[in-house]
Amino acid sequence: MILILGVTASGKGRLAFELAESLGAEIISIDSMKVYRRMDIGTAKPPKHVLSSIEGEARQQVKYHLIDVVEPSESFSVGKFLDLAHLAIVQINSRNKPIIAVGGTALYIKVLLYGLFEGPSADEHLRTELKKRAETKGLILLYRELTQVDPIAAERISPKDAKRIIRALEVYKLTGKPISSFQKQWDSLAGTPVVPVVNGRGTKNDWTIIGLRREKTEENKSINVRVKKMIAAGLVDEVKSLLAEEKPLSPQARSAIGYAEIIDYLNSRQSLEDAVELIKKNTRRLAKHQRTWFKTFPPRRINWLDIEPNESAKKILSRAEALIETL
Repeated sequence: MILILGVTASGKGRLAFELAESLGAEIISIDSMKVYRRMDIGTAKPPKHVLSSIEGEARQQVKYHLIDVVEPSESFSVGKFLDLAHLAIVQINSRNKPIIAVGGTALYIKVLLYGLFEGPSADEHLRTELKKRAETKGLILLYRELTQVDPIAAERISPKDAKRIIRALEVYKLTGKPISSFQKQWDSLAGTPVVPVVNGRGTKNDWTIIGLRREKTEENKSINVRVKKMIAAGLVDEVKSLLAEEKPLSPQARSAIGYAEIIDYLNSRQSLEDAVELIKKNTRRLAKHQRTWFKTFPPRRINWLDIEPNESAKKILSRAEALIETL
């Protein structure tokens, strides 16, 4: 069971694909946006057919799990992710194949490794009240409130991420404690052998973790190249098509980086040029948050591969295979 992580646009998806081909493995996607059907370009999904674009990944050659599992109009929870990930692990094990997980979304990686942390259950009345406040007074006011009661959580959450802002305020109002305090208790599990409970069933998650790491300037170059490719591949038309569907996009889908900015462009709130630059900026911000989160792991928990500028995918694969042999 191999887990590959790294900041966005680090090349982890390509390594996962090539390693899966080499080992005869199946891949579990750990990404909160790749779960949505028809949100393909902006989430950098591996294409369904053999193509030379977007890192050459192909779902025709390797079996992927947790991609295209819900409609863009639906919400998707961390609990749902954990259920589906557990099911995928059971299915792959039944075929006696290696497992490669790749991501992505820090919260999903956490629950895959350590299980769900104990926080208060949702309070629908309070949640509805917070949603109404966001709609009538603006989400930014709720975000400012969050910066006052839980600045640590606010630093981790995008000002446009309505779902997480509302959940963080909900936890604070229900318990009088910031959600970050619960997450600190959860983070303290990092590096300890655990048996996460998934729907009452214990599953030993004995993961070998490989991290891809580049110099920050190189990461930013990769992000800029990826955004340029997404626009050229038709991201604007993809968003137009999604907005034209009968059922509206869920708040979670609308807030995805790449989609939120293009939606603002299509609603004449900003130019396309400004939208593209904002996608780059918000992606760099996400990468910064990911780098910060990786530092919470004990030093020996992640086996880092420091990638050189212009290092070939073939060489990265060779280094990863050599690393796995030594573990």
